[in-house]
Amino acid sequence: MDCLKVVSMEIESLKAFLAFVETGSFTRAAKHINRTQSAFSSQMKKLEEELNVRLFEKEGRNLVLSEAGLALQSHAEQLVTAHNLAVSQIKRYQDKRPFRLGCPEDYNSNVLAKVISELQKYQPTCSIQIYSQPSTVLRGWIDEGKLDAAIVTRAAESDEGIWLASDKGVWVKSKKL
Repeated sequence: MDCLKVVSMEIESLKAFLAFVETGSFTRAAKHINRTQSAFSSQMKKLEEELNVRLFEKEGRNLVLSEAGLALQSHAEQLVTAHNLAVSQIKRYQDKRPFRLGCPEDYNSNVLAKVISELQKYQPTCSIQIYSQPSTVLRGWIDEGKLDAAIVTRAAESDEGIWLASDKGVWVKSKKL
């Protein structure tokens, strides 16, 4: 029974290989990736040994891609592209923390939905954590730095915060009273 040798090509080796594809020369490829020509040559030799194929052939005084090198080229381009995309997408989360928003339950259905919609228009990747507590608790949490913002009830004559909406209170009583 044949055992397959596991190959773990490093992304930097594939990028170096693609530098050769782009430049057509070990010397120019080495300069392109800021390495010495001997370091570049060693890296390509290691890649060939790992794959157990020749990636380059002599054509006169020049090196060109072998059949295996040509086959590797499209795969290397796809892998490097996928790698770069993954890195750029993951870096969006670097130093990211969720936006902590407080809101009394009374406002969850009408005001909170509108606020979240507006936040997501301007920051589509924003993670929002909602904390439902009474306005008095949320004010304290704002003062303590536990929240980034809060939707709270305020008196009509107050100039606290930014006015989002107004509502008329309704009193309900039992017929028995």
